[in-house]
Amino acid sequence: MHTNSNLLLCFNYIQNIIKMNTIKVSVKDRLATITLDRGKSNAMNRELIVEFNDMLNNISKDDNIGGVILTGKAPFFSAGLDLVELYGYNEEEAKSFFELFFSFTANLVAFKKPIVAAISGHSPAGGCVMALACDYRIMAEGQFIIGLNEVPVGIIVPNSIFQLYSFWIGSAEASRSLLTGRLYNPEEALKAGLVDEIVKNESLLTSAERKIKKFMELESNTWSQSKLNIRAELIAAVSGNQSATLEKMLVQWWSPSTRHILKTILENLQRK
Repeated sequence: MHTNSNLLLCFNYIQNIIKMNTIKVSVKDRLATITLDRGKSNAMNRELIVEFNDMLNNISKDDNIGGVILTGKAPFFSAGLDLVELYGYNEEEAKSFFELFFSFTANLVAFKKPIVAAISGHSPAGGCVMALACDYRIMAEGQFIIGLNEVPVGIIVPNSIFQLYSFWIGSAEASRSLLTGRLYNPEEALKAGLVDEIVKNESLLTSAERKIKKFMELESNTWSQSKLNIRAELIAAVSGNQSATLEKMLVQWWSPSTRHILKTILENLQRK
């Protein structure tokens, strides 16, 4: 199911909930809450990215919505890209998927309205990318991990993702953590600047609402244009032509070494 602007405007007024295949969206008092809702781990497949991206575009155009909270369901925010689905793609499907993911990331980074991530649990790889694209990150306390672990999985990290990481934690820390695939617990993530707050899980959405409403109280055009100005170089990095990087990524994706790593990961997942 895909939504459109008229449908979105309709549920704004009745303060209802839209339930799609992979996300659900509720709106109250000009605040939209997008909950990732795909299985236990909210792994990102093509359908989730398309539904989320379409919803972002609709919300961006809707003057009745002033801000967004993005969350998941404990013990996950999102486990990142759905490696089970991706592993079965042919070459054309894999290329199309990564192009879609790049486009979605660029759209999320350039989203003009305030968006706060309420990180409800584990958030590695693509889950971390979504959180990084938000304006503020609040993470539930607990035995959770967050970070970018693409290198150990055999996936080449594009410069655009490095720029997004270093935007928040600095180039040196981003370089060290990316090249080792470091995953942070909530306390380490707070210290590194990867998240801005840690709260008890039962306080997660309340804390996110408190923060997003502070953003929403400010003059909206001034806030949005300032955000876009601050992010100008980052937006250029994630929106630029990445075809050369993608070509290298895909060569590595199909290499025997990466396929072996992915196969081992999938076998481990199936045993759990």
